[in-house]
Amino acid sequence: MSPRALVTGGAGFIGSHVADALLDRGFHVVVLDDLSSGRSENVPAAAEFEQLDVRSAGAARLVRDGGFDVVLHHAAQIDVRKSVSDPVSDASINILGALTILEAARTASVRPRVVFASTGGAIYGDFVTPPNAESTPKDPDSPYGIAKLSVELYLAYYGRLHGVNSVVLRYANVYGPRQDPHGEAGVVAIFCGRLLDGRPLTIFGDGTQTRDYVYVKDVALANVAAATAPLPAAGRVDVRAVNIGTGVETDVNTLAETLRRVSGRASPVEFAPARPGEQLRSAVSNQKARQLLRWTPQHSLAEGLKETFEYFAARHRPS
Repeated sequence: MSPRALVTGGAGFIGSHVADALLDRGFHVVVLDDLSSGRSENVPAAAEFEQLDVRSAGAARLVRDGGFDVVLHHAAQIDVRKSVSDPVSDASINILGALTILEAARTASVRPRVVFASTGGAIYGDFVTPPNAESTPKDPDSPYGIAKLSVELYLAYYGRLHGVNSVVLRYANVYGPRQDPHGEAGVVAIFCGRLLDGRPLTIFGDGTQTRDYVYVKDVALANVAAATAPLPAAGRVDVRAVNIGTGVETDVNTLAETLRRVSGRASPVEFAPARPGEQLRSAVSNQKARQLLRWTPQHSLAEGLKETFEYFAARHRPS
């Protein structure tokens, strides 16, 4: 019998790629998504689909009674700026939604492993020198990062007290096909659209701010590894936390130039005033992922950007 996997947020950017990768490896996949930001066309044809709010009683029943071997929790409010303007809504989705899943997993007849999509950028803050290891002190400076760290602490608690098996994946800046222009890695989707329309690429500040850009198909494979790899016993919050990134800092100027090169488009670059509070440097060490999950990124930045641009070009409608 095929192992059963539930992907919450599986109609979204990252979650849909996770569902694809699990199906490719023989899992029976169920996708849960309320379609508030996800798209039904992203749900793989071979997956079952349940349109539910992750905080709902229906979502809890699905987790509790679904007989899942693993729940990969990606349903979330993902916009850092929105978390700042409406922290209550952010906490409702990102904290209470996760608690709904965890309480259901705790009482399930078949207790699933929980793989939680966290953040490797917003959780460490701007007071440490990258690349950041999992043990780096956490000092998130947005409600989004605070919510993700809160769920990590809940996962540690559920592991110690209730024996819920879990692993946390702290993503760097994920980019790739199906991406919406939200969050910091959304700059790739924005730049692709501007290149296709022949408009300038706008860089805020001087373009020297750095991020760790990791390709979404590599992230999906990290989820497969997290769903199946042997793990240590539950312990402190960082025991089950694994950074998923390249370990390489790429500044925005380099990102723009690489994307112009692989796309063959010559849109000019223009500069705008820096955005207040923007993190200056971010990258995560992936040594633990290599050791614990046997995972390493397979795509170079140029390869990932080329595939991403081709995806958007095939669907482009001039603005």
